[in-house]
Amino acid sequence: MRGTALASHEAGKSLLCVAIDLGAGSGRLIAGELRQGKLTLLEAGRFTTHSSKARAAGYQHWEIDAIEAHMREGLALCTSKGSVASVGVDSWGVDYVLLDESQRRIGEPVCYRDDRTEGMMEKVQSRVAAEEIYRRTGIQFQRFNTLYQLAASAEQEPAWMLRARHLLMIPDYLHFRLCGMLANEYTNATTTQMLGVDGAWDKKLLAAAGVSPSLMLPPVAAGTVLGTLQSSRTKVIAPATHDTASAVAGTPLESADEAYISSGTWSLMGVESNTPFVSMEAMRMNFTNEGGVEWRFRVLKNITGMWPLQRVCDEHSAQDLEAVVEAAAQASAWRSVVNLDDAAFMNPASMSDAIRAACRCSGQQEPASIAELARCIFDSLALSYRKVKEELESLRRHPLLRIRIVGGGCRNALLNQLCADACQLPVSAGPVEASALGNLSVQMIALGALEDLDAARNLIRASFQPREFQPRASVPDSVWRLFQHVVSHRDASVHRGEGSLK
Repeated sequence: MRGTALASHEAGKSLLCVAIDLGAGSGRLIAGELRQGKLTLLEAGRFTTHSSKARAAGYQHWEIDAIEAHMREGLALCTSKGSVASVGVDSWGVDYVLLDESQRRIGEPVCYRDDRTEGMMEKVQSRVAAEEIYRRTGIQFQRFNTLYQLAASAEQEPAWMLRARHLLMIPDYLHFRLCGMLANEYTNATTTQMLGVDGAWDKKLLAAAGVSPSLMLPPVAAGTVLGTLQSSRTKVIAPATHDTASAVAGTPLESADEAYISSGTWSLMGVESNTPFVSMEAMRMNFTNEGGVEWRFRVLKNITGMWPLQRVCDEHSAQDLEAVVEAAAQASAWRSVVNLDDAAFMNPASMSDAIRAACRCSGQQEPASIAELARCIFDSLALSYRKVKEELESLRRHPLLRIRIVGGGCRNALLNQLCADACQLPVSAGPVEASALGNLSVQMIALGALEDLDAARNLIRASFQPREFQPRASVPDSVWRLFQHVVSHRDASVHRGEGSLK
């Protein structure tokens, strides 16, 4: 029977696994214990995931050695407290590490926010048409995709590519450092825009980027046991190594008519599907078909999430996020809206000034206080959710019945209510630690403690209670028309590589 725990997991016995969940700002070690049909979580460590300018090449790069050191320190603490059955790493997508023939790192892992990919999308598309790239991969066009990062490396750092013998995504590299196994895990491999919808590396696209197919290993499924932790019996298991894939796996979806939003620095909104959506309509809407657990597809769109709010809070020295949200709730609704996915909000010198400038250009009142700026961000984000909701319904030819919001952003009651109001759908908020839950669930499936993803989601429902939001009001028609006008410029230019970051 699907969706049940296996009998081999003895009643009364506990199972302890550790998820290393890396975001583009911070990393956490989350220990998950399965006991008597319930899953409990304990944060075992937290650290910052820094990026900085490299002195030699000058690229914005991840301080991967520091990330590894923090990871090992947290793991040592976890294993010192008791028997840890397994560990797995998930992280953001698209970024990678190159290794030479001696499995030594080449250069530094460049951060997707670096501007080296400027103009690379156009160059690659001059070799392979955009329509063909989308038909082959189903992946949305964003200038920081690995395809364009590698094209940049081939042009700007040819010596790196000549020496390279292996390409590992960030979690693949950290798994390699933990157990010595080289592997490319499927869900993160799909974010490269070089993996075909059939699950195999596309040689034509690799060639278009100037990459040898020998760099890539055949992708392994989420849940593959890679080896054991050095000097330990703890298994190293590749979860869904793309953090959004783990977050979707950790979302307690109950039907195909529910959408998810993984809400954090970015908002990833979509549906789970057994088949990809690779029509020209899906391409025009710029949907992506990233890989998920059990070879399912995550038909989704990347939406700028809490990144502008983080920047605004920094600029106003606001440490208390809850106080900012409370103040925004008291500010005038729908006073001003912007397209947060516009390139102007990618990484401006001042996010506050960028928002005000966008409002001024569209003839709206400029938000003055931090409360008004935050309210503008929340209102705009809710309208982005409505836009994607309507696009999903158009692609599916079927209405959505519920939205499930997970991740850190699901604690924002104001935004949850605005989402319900804008989309006119009930919203279920939680769990917060969806990516860690998905990571842990895949480990437990691999260990035989759970049968499959359905069983994992049943376990999550039994262990964590969501908060429910019902629509209370609707968006004024004039506001919705204004928002549609504001976003029309960006939608017309997205295939030129002016999309948002992930």
